[in-house]
Amino acid sequence: MKRVLKIVVALLLLLILPLGAYAISLRVQYAGDPSARTRNQDAIWLGHAWVDGRKTAADVTALAQRLQGTGIRDLYVHTGPLEHDGSLPLAKVSPKARWFVEAVHAAAPAVRVQAWLGDVVQPGKDPGMNLDDSAVRQRVVASASTVLQQGFQGIHYDFEPVRSGSKGYLAVLDETRALGTTLSVAAAQIDPLWYLHAIPVDKWWSQDYFRQVAERVNQVAVMSYDTAQPLESLYGGYVAKQTKLALEVTPPATDLLMGLPAYWENNPSHWGNAETVSAAVRGARLGLGDSPRQNFGLALYVDFAATDEHWAAYRDGWCVAP
Repeated sequence: MKRVLKIVVALLLLLILPLGAYAISLRVQYAGDPSARTRNQDAIWLGHAWVDGRKTAADVTALAQRLQGTGIRDLYVHTGPLEHDGSLPLAKVSPKARWFVEAVHAAAPAVRVQAWLGDVVQPGKDPGMNLDDSAVRQRVVASASTVLQQGFQGIHYDFEPVRSGSKGYLAVLDETRALGTTLSVAAAQIDPLWYLHAIPVDKWWSQDYFRQVAERVNQVAVMSYDTAQPLESLYGGYVAKQTKLALEVTPPATDLLMGLPAYWENNPSHWGNAETVSAAVRGARLGLGDSPRQNFGLALYVDFAATDEHWAAYRDGWCVAP
């Protein structure tokens, strides 16, 4: 029994000590006095209600007023979802797409409107889209082309979960670039421990794969939430680390944005008391440090869940000069 007890204690130490060291490192990342403020390159993800007929002109006016005094210049409005074969019945799922684009251009002419398209993808999700299939990718690009004819100024892809190293994903980015429009993506988090991306859970990308994606697009928005961090300080430190890792490999010409969790959930992957907008803003500011990079921003996810408190945390922490 003593020998068994020693083995159990040793195994526990092997687990607890690395986790403890990792937690301390995140807390250290969250220390300091950030000075960075908005570069007016921010964004927000908008739900499907804006293009399916549920929203009115009064809603667009209110949205434009909400954006005043912020750094938001890009709207990613959910215009899909794409079918698993890459097609998009646009007239059926987004009948008010053109109306919305024109209404925003009238109410907030400085804001760019991008069509948010995506689907669940194989092998992580089955059934799901197979981006390794060239015929599927051709239909995805054709769907993007159709959407652009509604007046959108860019395509924002959100395919999940994309496995680190996926060649099909890189191929669809290359093929979409031929359309000659602004291309942005919602990106997975970067492996913070150098080996997690090898685990087939499709949660993290290697830093090198993140670089390969960032080289192919105009904007990359990191989905820096659902991190399983149990404390606000650890979550903020995690965002700071993600910001630094992304800055190291994002090309100078590519816009880098860090996602803000403007919603409430409480589950093993997202602790509502920890993953706050204020912690994410502070973490991103600390990660940015004194970098002179101007094409850096924050992206709020998502408009229909964002409360006044979320907006205040974004404005006060990032947009308002001290």
